[in-house]
Amino acid sequence: MTTLRALQCLVALIDSESVTEAAAMLHMSQSAVSHQIAGLERELGTQVVERLPRGVRPTAAGRAAANEARTALQAAARAIETGRQVGGGRAGRLRIACSETMTVWLLAPVLKDWSRRRPEVRLDLAEFTSADRMTEHIAAGESDIGVGPRPTTTAARIELLGQEPMVVVAACGHRFAAKSSVSVIELADEPFVHYDPANGLSSWLDEFAAQHQLSTMPVLRTRSPRTAAQLAASGVGVAIVPISALMSQTARIVRHLDPEVRRDVTVQIGNPADSLAQRFVADLRRRGLPCSVVTDHKCEIGA
Repeated sequence: MTTLRALQCLVALIDSESVTEAAAMLHMSQSAVSHQIAGLERELGTQVVERLPRGVRPTAAGRAAANEARTALQAAARAIETGRQVGGGRAGRLRIACSETMTVWLLAPVLKDWSRRRPEVRLDLAEFTSADRMTEHIAAGESDIGVGPRPTTTAARIELLGQEPMVVVAACGHRFAAKSSVSVIELADEPFVHYDPANGLSSWLDEFAAQHQLSTMPVLRTRSPRTAAQLAASGVGVAIVPISALMSQTARIVRHLDPEVRRDVTVQIGNPADSLAQRFVADLRRRGLPCSVVTDHKCEIGA
């Protein structure tokens, strides 16, 4: 198999028509250049140069091979430069999976910064309502990192970014408006905006209710926590949502649970050696989770 070194020797020899000058151009000994050319001629089954008393003269085969060699050497140089660009975080493709509530709440500032500072990096985004489904996506090699609640299980490396509060949402005028927080017992017998089983919050809410011996009365189910918050604000029922779902400015009552309930916000990394993934996660860590301050009608609460 011909090496890039042999092709370099061929091009230098064809261009200079001198073993001495080719060796000087490549910072090699004349014997090393001659050795590379001899090996190449054995592989081609023909001479690439005619040896003269003073210098060499390219053969037709030598010129033809040298023209193709230049293309190969240029492609190799591009490959090295591309690798350096991607390794340095200046180019490449990063496939990001995230919980749908995290896109604007957490990722948007970092995505904007990357688009400005790393315009040669292609960013692909896939949103999920289930952390476990997102984990499957990463395990299948379809995403490089995943940002969202802690999955049930994963083979990817997982890091904790922080925690976000789970809050109660109700319509303006609801009895919760007079309270600074809502205890679990006060949720008893409230009509609930629940979650479709395709959303991981469905099993979370069922486990939460069972743990606290709370009887929930689902009036309907939705796949989206943002939709659940909007439905609760419209008076359909109360909802428990992650604070990242509160992007709408709809008038509503928002209260922390008492005692406060939080869920982990994690990042899964499919390949820890991926330099782009490492840099993106480092930027997420550096920025941290948003300050969890929400408004409901005229009231503000802190996380």
